[in-house]
Amino acid sequence: MSDIGIFFALAAGVLSFFSPCVFPLLPAYITHLTGGKIEDSKLYVNRHLLYLRSFGFIMGFSIIFIALGASATFIGKLLMDYRIIIMQIAGLLIIIFGLQMAGLLNFKFLMREKRIQPEHKSKNMLSSILLGMAFASGWSPCVGLALSSILLLASSSDTLTKGIFLLSGYSLGMAIPFFIISIGISYSLKMMRKINKYLAKLAFINGIIMVVLGFLVLSGQMQKISAWLSAYSLFQL
Repeated sequence: MSDIGIFFALAAGVLSFFSPCVFPLLPAYITHLTGGKIEDSKLYVNRHLLYLRSFGFIMGFSIIFIALGASATFIGKLLMDYRIIIMQIAGLLIIIFGLQMAGLLNFKFLMREKRIQPEHKSKNMLSSILLGMAFASGWSPCVGLALSSILLLASSSDTLTKGIFLLSGYSLGMAIPFFIISIGISYSLKMMRKINKYLAKLAFINGIIMVVLGFLVLSGQMQKISAWLSAYSLFQL
């Protein structure tokens, strides 16, 4: 899948974080992780604890995402004889998911909530990891569509390592902005209010990226581009 697959996975992870299903809930997740509180439009939190617990949360959702990627690739390898058909179906589904994310389609069954709400605040590093795993397991509509698209891409990978690498890229795409903005809003919540204004536009961009990815997979151009890029690849898998 080479660099282009990693690029799409990384971009999908970043834009998934900035989805209307995830980003507005960031203060709530932080208070659960650290025991902090929000008063007078300010987030009061122990920053040292925030760094540690955020890292645990990232570990948790990365474990689940990478495990899903490995599983998707393993199933794809079992169906290797039907690889072309699988790629065509995957491409078509990714296009549909992308159009849904961009707001150009409205299939209600794709927007069903499966979010897991933690009942108790995180008390230690282990509970932070478990909270991250719960977050990854509860596919909200916005994240589920992007994640499903990357999993479909992983299922068409020819090696287990590539599938794992794709979902590692997706996890990294979510982890970087999560960590940076978590630290930023511990100083001021104004950043969140400014970014909230652009969430709809970011969802549209995410959808268009997925549509492009879907057409590349459906047409077989993904393999051709990846083969061409392999001569310059940073990721020789």
